[in-house]
Amino acid sequence: MYWRMARGEWAKGKGDRNKNAFRKIVSANKKPGVLAYADKEPVAWCAVAPREEFISLARSRVLKPLDDNAVWSITCLFVKKTFRRRGVSVARLRAAVEFANKRGAKIVEGYPTIPTMEKTPDPFIYMGVPSAFKAAGFSEVARRSATRPIMRLEIS
Repeated sequence: MYWRMARGEWAKGKGDRNKNAFRKIVSANKKPGVLAYADKEPVAWCAVAPREEFISLARSRVLKPLDDNAVWSITCLFVKKTFRRRGVSVARLRAAVEFANKRGAKIVEGYPTIPTMEKTPDPFIYMGVPSAFKAAGFSEVARRSATRPIMRLEIS
């Protein structure tokens, strides 16, 4: 919910309120992203939706829109610890692009984090890393911050 709400609203809703807000999205069958399973256990998540659903992106000076094109945004990429470094992130990114494409997207954008430490703690890279986006076919199109490129994949 971090990108789906104004910062103050998100901060007030930490915990159950934000969880309930997300449940409402899922209950309304809005399909806010893609999951990956291993033996019926969820092991990865990728949030993807039309950019306008992520209102905080528009307010970000670093991640504000590049142009007037209709864009779908990837704002979260989580992989369970025991499944990391196995290509699951790349597979989820590709699945997110396919998911968006089936819903009419022509451009999918992501905002990965460039780690600033030798071993960046996993919670700091919840939006993915550039290497996974590159492996999934994305290209860097802008960078307004040293650690946050804007990467796009145009669907033909």
